[in-house]
Amino acid sequence: MSEKIAVVTDSNSGITQEQGKELGVYVLPMPVLIDGKEYFENVNLSQEEFYRMMENGADITTSQPSPESVTQLWDKLLETHDKILHIPMSSGLTGSVQTAKMLAQDYSGAVFVVDNHRISVTQRQSVMDAKAAAAAGWEAERIARFLEETGRDSSIYIMLDTLKYLRKGGRITPAAAALGTLLRLKPVLQIQGDKLDAFAKARTIKQGKKLMLQAIQHDCENRFGTPDGSGLHLEMAHTMNDEEIQIFRDEFAELFPGQEIYIDPLPLSIAVHIGPGSLAVAVSKRFKFDGTAGAV
Repeated sequence: MSEKIAVVTDSNSGITQEQGKELGVYVLPMPVLIDGKEYFENVNLSQEEFYRMMENGADITTSQPSPESVTQLWDKLLETHDKILHIPMSSGLTGSVQTAKMLAQDYSGAVFVVDNHRISVTQRQSVMDAKAAAAAGWEAERIARFLEETGRDSSIYIMLDTLKYLRKGGRITPAAAALGTLLRLKPVLQIQGDKLDAFAKARTIKQGKKLMLQAIQHDCENRFGTPDGSGLHLEMAHTMNDEEIQIFRDEFAELFPGQEIYIDPLPLSIAVHIGPGSLAVAVSKRFKFDGTAGAV
């Protein structure tokens, strides 16, 4: 008889509380501190409310779930499940992974904390892979090991509309932000496993989108060996940029005809650093789960 496994993630995956219920996934909401008051993503703070307060100049910081909120959820789930797979966002972007690993030591091997170096749409895909593997009868330990081994089989590229929030968060100097604003630069950042890093600078939105699409094409061909995108999950994300992401989606689809493209808003833990108006493209390897795991 196979283990009954509960899959837990956080709202950095982009999975809302409502979607979690539909998918059979348990989602820890990420805390957001705004002008000294604590809110929780997708619980008492919507994307729209967040950006409205951000644009009004609110002081915003993000945090990780409290140890109590994590263990309370685990305790409740272990009343009805044998094992827990806990999939937070990348350890390179948060301390949540190390905190959860420390807490899991008290659970006698019933909780597996997975650091698979992902966030947003790629983290969401790891959650979906975990569900698929559990449904195929895989044990929790095997799933956790597989997710950690394959976590870096993904890429994200993000084009910012403004340097204002990188400067505000101390990610770049005021002088560099001022020069970038003067030159109307559209920085393109990347997430390759652990950190949010610089990738390129564009002078226009059109050039920025072209750079990101070229980067994804390069990864598909050279890293994943599938120039047409087959055997991959193609994904997109944005920060309060619904109209432009649909236009960009059509340009993305032209490069990979016939392939599905999943779109989600970026989580608030990333949005607080980059602000509204961003566009992102991502890719992660597609797996099948039967007796032996492998790329589709």
